[in-house]
Amino acid sequence: MQLHNRTFLLFGGTGGIGKALVEPLLNAGARVIIATRQAEYPKQRPGVQYVRLDLGSKDLDGQLQQLSQQHPEIDGVIHCAGQNHFASLKDMSVEALDDQLTVNLRSAMLVARHFVPRFSNAGAGALVFVGSTFGSIGFPGYTAYCASKFGLRGFSEALRRELADTPVQVIYVAPRATATAMNPEAVNELNQALGNTMDPPEKVAGAILEAMQKDEKRRFLGWPEKLFVVINGVLPRIVDKAMLKQLPVIRRFLDSGVTS
Repeated sequence: MQLHNRTFLLFGGTGGIGKALVEPLLNAGARVIIATRQAEYPKQRPGVQYVRLDLGSKDLDGQLQQLSQQHPEIDGVIHCAGQNHFASLKDMSVEALDDQLTVNLRSAMLVARHFVPRFSNAGAGALVFVGSTFGSIGFPGYTAYCASKFGLRGFSEALRRELADTPVQVIYVAPRATATAMNPEAVNELNQALGNTMDPPEKVAGAILEAMQKDEKRRFLGWPEKLFVVINGVLPRIVDKAMLKQLPVIRRFLDSGVTS
């Protein structure tokens, strides 16, 4: 995928991985339109625009229609927004469940539903979905998040195959644990206790950009996480046993009362 002179609509571009993507995209010659629900935008800069949009809104489809009319130059979308909540299912509110499913999965489906016809008619376009290792491996304390990311992975795979005879590209990138402000301290401490590596957002952003430039259909990040994804798909009992050994440590942080 050539990035020069392209215009990408970026969801999740005001923090974490999405924010780290902005500079590499600009350096590659792309323009970026950052969609945010924040009422106040950061300072404007060359090549970057901000638009108001709420991925959790019931009227998301209408907001996408309006945005699309205002910005017909958009020829790529990067869905990098997400919510998580580290807690036992019994301790999770209905609102927290709904928020994760709405932002992580429903919004991605509606965004694709809106832009696929437009990109098909234009003869070019790309949809990039940022998932998670937890979209392939169920992890205690992240039941709703895993459900939404498993759904995102399945959706992007099905959509890619549905559009295989069209000019629309569908790319799925699954980072492992990433050091962003979305993680509460309990999660950072848990990863440290389990010996899990947390990648800086800039490293993940670089991998996403590389996957785009190489026209990869899917990319999973991190070792041994990539291996665990394969094992979990073929021999899930092995991962079950490994998780069971880790469960006392995980439960200690789950029961700490510190959640996001």
